[in-house]
Amino acid sequence: MTIKVLLADDQAMIRRGLRLILEDQPDIAVIGEAADGAEAIEMARRLRPDVCLVDIRMPKLDGIEVTRALAGPGATDPIRVIVVTTFDLDEYVYGALRGGAAGFILKDAGPALLIEAVRAACNGEALVSPSVTLRLLKHLNETGAVPRGCARQSPPLSGRALEVVQAIARGRTNQEIAAELFISLSTVKSHLSGIQTKLGLRNRTEIAVWAWANRIVESTSE
Repeated sequence: MTIKVLLADDQAMIRRGLRLILEDQPDIAVIGEAADGAEAIEMARRLRPDVCLVDIRMPKLDGIEVTRALAGPGATDPIRVIVVTTFDLDEYVYGALRGGAAGFILKDAGPALLIEAVRAACNGEALVSPSVTLRLLKHLNETGAVPRGCARQSPPLSGRALEVVQAIARGRTNQEIAAELFISLSTVKSHLSGIQTKLGLRNRTEIAVWAWANRIVESTSE
């Protein structure tokens, strides 16, 4: 399967850089580029990519508005959107995730995380840059703004599953979890699926929030 990606960024050099990174992968193809938010929505609805990579600051419509239009609660036949930005600001993180984004990645996060975010989004998962994960989760925990299903409860999980949960809450990627726990990537994915089913959660971001709400992870400072 080839993952079809649409790029939306008002800077041609950024789009070119993202295209070079993504098309170096045998399973990813960039099928279009948009230079502003309105064009991004039109192209996404016409081309139906598997994943849209959307910048925050764009002319006409910003990335949050694009995300809501393509992936928000009111979107018909929603498309998976990853917000890719230089700006590590709380309002952007919360706005993107509330708007339905399947990921929030900083442009300096590196090619590996960008590629994993695209693959994760295509598989119905969510990935947030580790550098913003701690602050996001602390905010949700302190304000009580915990998504439905993530409230405090006794963890009905095995010891290994809890280790996976802790790693997710620290912002680890699937590959990093596999290396840390000395298990295969397929085993990590199996644990993720089981954790989501047992806890009634939709993605890895909600798993991380659940971990903080239940004191499964007390610190992600490492």
